[in-house]
Amino acid sequence: MTDSSLLDRRTYLKATGSIAAIGSAGIAGCLDDVPESDATGTLATRVTDQPGDIGDFESCVVTIRGMWVKPASDDGEEDEEDEEDEEDDGEEDEETDEDAEETETPDESDAREYHEFDEPQEADLVQLQDGETQLVDEQELAAREYEFLQLDVIDVDGTLVDGGDADVSTPGNAPLQFKHRFEIREGQRTVFTADFTPVRRGATESYLLQPVAQGTTVEYEDVEDEEDDADGEDDSTES
Repeated sequence: MTDSSLLDRRTYLKATGSIAAIGSAGIAGCLDDVPESDATGTLATRVTDQPGDIGDFESCVVTIRGMWVKPASDDGEEDEEDEEDEEDDGEEDEETDEDAEETETPDESDAREYHEFDEPQEADLVQLQDGETQLVDEQELAAREYEFLQLDVIDVDGTLVDGGDADVSTPGNAPLQFKHRFEIREGQRTVFTADFTPVRRGATESYLLQPVAQGTTVEYEDVEDEEDDADGEDDSTES
């Protein structure tokens, strides 16, 4: 074989090898671009009322248009800071904790996700005492951890027991924030029960809706079990 033939053969092998490498990289790149299906779960939001100054009311109808949730940060340092804050809060007495809950400025950053309900939901807090709750919405969210939930309260219609009207609002007319971390788990229902109550401002007939940290709870349910229970109730009703 001549030198020119060897040169041509080597050039050919290098060229075909480069083309094969480029083709493989292209295929790998295409596969990387294929989006993976995101796991989701269900968030069921319920509301309830623990005794505050609700005894002053004949009715206290809260209208909720939607909610914000904030995905938890992947930054470990931020999580550690949150844990330190929680430890510091635990050293304070209950009265101090309640004051902190009332005066805390809600997070209104762009890191939140807003989910508007299909239609605004009304809940009469007078009817939601002694452990009574009301479902206001169910949403499908990405399966992950979230830092808090906020309710978008757009109106409060309060009537006092003496028949007078009451001025009821949220602190600073901001979202009603519940700083309870929770998870959305694939194939499960997360039941977030937000507890809040009207608190009278001094000697006036003006009230603020305040979150009640001690009464706010998060529970997790298997969706299939929930459906089975519902089917069982239907069967028993029919029989």
